[in-house]
Amino acid sequence: MTKSRRPDELSRRDFLSYAALSLLGVSAMPFASPLFAGDPEPVSGSTPRRPTAKSIIYLYMSGGMSHIDTFDTKPGAANQGPLKSIPTAVDGVQLSEHFPMLAEQMPDIALIRGLSSNQGAHEQGNYVMHTSFIMRGTIKHPCMGSWMLHFGGRPNRTLPGNVVIGAGTNYPGNGYLEPDSAPLLLGKASDGLQHSALPPGVDDAEFSRRLGMAKDLNSEFLSKYPTKSGLAYKDIYDQAVALMKSSDLTAFDLSQESKAVRDAYGDDGFAQGCLLARRLVEHGVRYVEVDLGGWDTHADNFERVGDLSAKLDRGLGTLLPDLRERGLLDDTLIVVGTEFGRTPDITDNDGRNHYPKAFSGLLAGGGIRGGRAFGKTDETGANVVENKLDPADFNATIAYAAGLPLDEVVHSPSGRPFTLADKGHPALELFT
Repeated sequence: MTKSRRPDELSRRDFLSYAALSLLGVSAMPFASPLFAGDPEPVSGSTPRRPTAKSIIYLYMSGGMSHIDTFDTKPGAANQGPLKSIPTAVDGVQLSEHFPMLAEQMPDIALIRGLSSNQGAHEQGNYVMHTSFIMRGTIKHPCMGSWMLHFGGRPNRTLPGNVVIGAGTNYPGNGYLEPDSAPLLLGKASDGLQHSALPPGVDDAEFSRRLGMAKDLNSEFLSKYPTKSGLAYKDIYDQAVALMKSSDLTAFDLSQESKAVRDAYGDDGFAQGCLLARRLVEHGVRYVEVDLGGWDTHADNFERVGDLSAKLDRGLGTLLPDLRERGLLDDTLIVVGTEFGRTPDITDNDGRNHYPKAFSGLLAGGGIRGGRAFGKTDETGANVVENKLDPADFNATIAYAAGLPLDEVVHSPSGRPFTLADKGHPALELFT
């Protein structure tokens, strides 16, 4: 077991956000210089390897994606309904008919068909998939993007290292880790980075005056509370200003892309999120998550899953070759996840209900060996019968690809010890 670390206990996020907005005329960026950084460590008990995933793009299917109607079809089964299965570029691996683009790119993809959880409600399922831990009322656990910044820092010092697009304000966030690892939440990819320019009526002189007032407030606070957390928040002002003046701010501007590229991705919100994710990792952002909601298909499952799958197929089906052609696929891990699956049984109104016992995901790039389906469910999709992965195992696999230390202990403010993926074990077979 490696040495333990305790993040600062004092948090001033709310105060700072309002102060920066009112004093500077800009929104505070929830990031700063990493307090802890270093070379990634190999997983205990595994063969040491040089990690290849420098960044992660996580495509989250909010609402509970039906595994039977997407990545784990059951041709010929009564519960398959009207959906058809199609062959892929890998012999013996089939996908839903709604994924023609992904079917062609199957050699780069590892379908994860053995996910299983015991959390069947949306909030709880979303939480355990993002944090590896069961939701508790007394503590908030960190998500993967925050862990990446905590252990690895930010390659690009002027951009946030952890960006989440379209997830809303209920996203679990940085938990007990340092405030500078918190995600930057964006509503829409097409909106770019809001509040990154001086507001009307505020010139450089006025901005400098306001910045000086903010520094005076910080100095007074730090003289009384000279904590690491306070010092981290002091840096936020400097980094927010640096970002405003940085040429890398254009990473958030989709209009910088050619019309051909924008047309290839499409103009729906998810597709634009995928394009923005590519632009951000290209500029050194370590973690980007894009949310595609609407998968809670208690009714009209087949029609709704068809529409949503088409968006996922086009967005991801464009992102994968785009990354490959730019030489970024080996350095970028693509993840598709969801909080749970849907029932094998079809309801009277052509829907499927929540089903955490068996569901599917996807991994590609970042050292993953594609061209296969990992894990297996029975003939109806009701039970995992081979290579079962719980959410902690899935997150441990993601962390392993990024070279994050799975056995390093971090203490919460109350002194409780935690590791990144709880008791999860990475599926090392996916890397061989």
